[in-house]
Amino acid sequence: MGDLGREVSLTAPARPPGTDAATRRRRPRGRGRHEGRIALLFISPWLIGFAVFMAYPVLYTAYLSLTDYDVINDPSFVGLDNYRELVADEKVTLALRNTFVYTAMSVPAQLVFSLALALLLQRAGRAAGFFRTAFFLPKMTPPVAVGVLLLMLLNGQSGLVNEFLGWFGINGPNWTTDPAWVKPGLVIMSLWTVGASVIILLAALQQVPEELLDAARVDGAGWWQRLWHVTLPIISPAIYFIVVVDTIASLQSFTEAYTAFFGAGNTTYSNDAALFYAIYLFQQAFEFLHMGYASALAMLLFLIVMIVTAVQVWLSRRYVHYTGDTR
Repeated sequence: MGDLGREVSLTAPARPPGTDAATRRRRPRGRGRHEGRIALLFISPWLIGFAVFMAYPVLYTAYLSLTDYDVINDPSFVGLDNYRELVADEKVTLALRNTFVYTAMSVPAQLVFSLALALLLQRAGRAAGFFRTAFFLPKMTPPVAVGVLLLMLLNGQSGLVNEFLGWFGINGPNWTTDPAWVKPGLVIMSLWTVGASVIILLAALQQVPEELLDAARVDGAGWWQRLWHVTLPIISPAIYFIVVVDTIASLQSFTEAYTAFFGAGNTTYSNDAALFYAIYLFQQAFEFLHMGYASALAMLLFLIVMIVTAVQVWLSRRYVHYTGDTR
């Protein structure tokens, strides 16, 4: 038997060196490709939705921006004429200035107000659940209703805000007719719907380790020092998210301002002070049927949002701190 075993081993073809290792390497690669195909299958509904509802509209808008199109007749190619007209249009400059000023006022105001409410909710104890719901409910209010509410609350003659200020001997401004107060009035109304930001910040505050706050308290840090040096750096990812989302939303502000100052043929109020970029785009597209020009306006807004977001992402590398980040 020993001789036979030696004979069989001598006559069997020898495997090339490294064959087993190559087989082991080949199998995981094939399995990885199979898992990749399964992953693509699972995310295919999102990919289809992205292509149909986002990528295609953006590409088609870019095409329309190079045409003269009035919705009724077929688009006719005009090259960069719409963009040349855009650069020379004084209304575009006015709308951009109004939008940037409103964004610069609205985003910090919403962030500070949301953080203040979240800090108060953190101390609410058992009543926190009720107040979370109460603060979030206005977020469900239709924006058109908020625009109507703006006129009711901020009316210079009979608004509730001015009546409240009158109790303290303060003569309230004409929020809806004085161009200097139109945008501050809109910012005040934007605070009505900060409920979602409050919930996000409250969740972030509840993740701040108590031992870090206790250590800072033992070292003699006051409330403000603990907030600035401990709490804010830890919740900075949530703050960053809110800033990005609120900035994009503010740059596209439309419904509340349009309802309050442009709806139903309104010509009484100071429309120029409330002419945001999205409103001017809407007017060109659906009131004047300058769809090609409106598409050029939309592409400019898309570019502005991309640039602003890219700057915020770049700044986040310095000011946003993630748990476990060793940079």
